[in-house]
Amino acid sequence: MAQTLQFQRPDGTTVSGYLAEAANPLGAVVVIQEWWGLNDQIRGVAERFARAGFTALVPDLYRGRSTVEAEEASHLMGELNFGDAAAQDVRGAVQHLKGLNIGSGKVGVTGYCMGGALTVLAAAAVPEADAAVVWYGMPPLQYVDASKIKLPLQAHWATQDESFPIAGVDDLEAKFAEAGVRYEGHRYLAHHAFANETAQGPGRIAKTQYDATWAQQAWDRAMRFFGLYLG
Repeated sequence: MAQTLQFQRPDGTTVSGYLAEAANPLGAVVVIQEWWGLNDQIRGVAERFARAGFTALVPDLYRGRSTVEAEEASHLMGELNFGDAAAQDVRGAVQHLKGLNIGSGKVGVTGYCMGGALTVLAAAAVPEADAAVVWYGMPPLQYVDASKIKLPLQAHWATQDESFPIAGVDDLEAKFAEAGVRYEGHRYLAHHAFANETAQGPGRIAKTQYDATWAQQAWDRAMRFFGLYLG
């Protein structure tokens, strides 16, 4: 079952999100959107998590706005306060799911592209979260306080990613290692958005390319990871 609901941020502000409920949940996850907004594709991701046994909540970071145009998506992302989104929207979503005591009562965080960058920030800013999975996205290194990341963290990177070059991933992973983060990183011979099934065909952005094989392998790894830490 899926529905739009309201939840509170830590600062008391009420925001909306999309909730996909698992029939027999192991636990729950907060799913963070790409730069397109809370669209049908990310709703589908939430529903896939629900079918896999994790009730999923997608916070509406753009407050009802979404787009299919890259230029507008870039504008919407540019207007977003990433620190506020991680520490307030994402944390509020985690706290909401914690309050529902779903399955094990544990809650993970995961996100794609822009949502991946926010997942890295949330790993440090949301102490209530129990595990996190990053999909090909990272914030600028100066904003990553790895010493505050206490949860287990998994990440999926594309070696041919032009949006988040692998050299930057090397630097991020070095930062994780220095801080002693419980980190598991995976790399795929793929392009950006390799797990987004809409990143194919004539309408896709040139830098992106869906890869069904790598997407399935990454999904399986994420499921094992969340099963271990949230189940």
